[in-house]
Formats: sequence, C-alpha cells, structure tokens
Amino acid sequence: MRDQLQELLEQRVLQIVSMPRSPLHECPDIELKKQSLGKRSAEIVKAKAAGRIKQKLEEQENATVLYDVHFQYLIKQKGLFYMEEEVEKRRAEFYKGVLIKDEKLKKPAENLKEALPALSDETGDQDRKGFVYDRLKAVQYAERWWNDYNPAYKKFEVDCTNYISQCLHFGGAPMRGYPNRSNGWWMQNNNWSYSWSVANALRLHIPGSKYGLRGKVVASADKLKLGDVVCYDFQGDGRFDHTTIVTGHDADGMPLVNAHTYNSRMRYWAYEDSTAYTPNIKYKFLSITDDQND
Repeated sequence: MRDQLQELLEQRVLQIVSMPRSPLHECPDIELKKQSLGKRSAEIVKAKAAGRIKQKLEEQENATVLYDVHFQYLIKQKGLFYMEEEVEKRRAEFYKGVLIKDEKLKKPAENLKEALPALSDETGDQDRKGFVYDRLKAVQYAERWWNDYNPAYKKFEVDCTNYISQCLHFGGAPMRGYPNRSNGWWMQNNNWSYSWSVANALRLHIPGSKYGLRGKVVASADKLKLGDVVCYDFQGDGRFDHTTIVTGHDADGMPLVNAHTYNSRMRYWAYEDSTAYTPNIKYKFLSITDDQND
C-alpha cells in the first residue's frame, strides 16, 4: 500500500512541474492550481510531496487508508521566488492490496448554530485596555503554527478561525468579554466566545468592535497589510465559513495567506484553486486597527 501511495505522489509531483507522467494519475486539483498561477504570470518551478499515514482500516479484502500529504511548491512570479505549502487530507481505498480509489477529504462544516451570535460591546467587569497591534509578531506566530497546534489552546475540527484568533492575540490583541460567549473575543478555561472560533462571528466582531481587537472593512485585497484578515463566504449566501491571515505579498503586491483546517501557508488569497471555491464566492477584507492607528 505504501509503495502504491508513494508512486501516486511521485506522479503528482511530475504533474505539478509539467513533466511527463502517467495519465492514470492525473489530479484535477493540480491543474486548477496551475491555471490559477498562470493568471498571475506565475509558475511552479519545483515541487515536493511527502505522505504520512494517519489511520488504516481493514475488513477482509478491503482496506481504507487515511493519510496527509504535505506539498511544497517553489513559485516563480516575475523574478520573485517564494515557497507555498499546503497539507491535504486524503482517503485511499484498496481491494486485495490494489489501489482502486484516492480522493481528497472535504472540509468539515462549522456548527451553524454558533455562526451568528448576538454582538455586544459592553465591558462587563473588565477594564478597557489599550492595544497596539504588532503585525510582525502576528505573522511570526502564523508561520510557527501554520502546520501545528499550540497546546496552550483547544484544537477544533474546523480550526481556521481559532488559529487566526491566536495569531491576532499574539500580535497584542487583548481578550475581553469572558465569560459571556456572545460578548467580546476570548478563550479561557476551556471555553471561548463565538467570535474567537467561528468564521462568521469573527468577521462581524472585528469591524463592529469599538475597542480591543477591531478593524475596518477595506474595498479590495491589495489594501491589506501583513497581519490583516480575509474572510470567505464560499457559497455567497451571506454566511462566512473560512478565515485567513496575510503573511506575505506576491510580485504584484497581492496578499499571500496562512490558514488552518486544510493547513496552508503563503497561499494566494483568492482561493480559486480550492475545491470549496464557487463562482458565488464573496470576501471581506479586514484591516486591523489599534490605539495608535484608528
């Protein structure tokens, strides 16, 4: 089984860099990524893929293998080189030891009951705290933990917004509102506010907050700086379901982002190469403000 999966990954690497390979191993997701790069006058000049088996389930002649694949892409764009990375969660099925199916697992859905909390800007018994946002520290945290999980925080099945909140907090954003889950932005004592962990709640909290963690909606992605936030409504139904943080810029000055759930770093902000992408996608571009730069 390992040998067959290794062969599959080797063929995908050849496809990524447009080298001759077996047509039996064509991956539509890779072609989608290459098309997206082509629109930006960018290309993958070198690639690596490493697989790690997470679980193997066997029943008589059938076997199912759950595994992760860590892709690394060296991208060239107008003389600029940078490394994009992502981790795919995949499932392979075998019959009598022969690989018969391999597919990317779908991203789990967030708990929709927690997606639209009531918002409040009351202080409760907490003092208002001055806040200066250290964008570089937020990015450093995003780079350190993009493919790992800080044991100081709870890990969620859908972890994208929890990860972004950790980045913002490390950049200096103060928690507030505990213990009211619908108030403020916080994680404490194995409990958390909706805005800390739910994409739709965070995208409402940041522009709606008057102190502590807050920000403003800007018109386009090119207005975003390091440490700013992009929110994604893949279906275009008004309920945002993914969050990323800006950790770099490409040769055109457009944001590159890090994310969790399907862990990725230095990915182009638009997510046009994502299986979650639809023509109805909507974005919110949130620029973080603080007590120095309101």
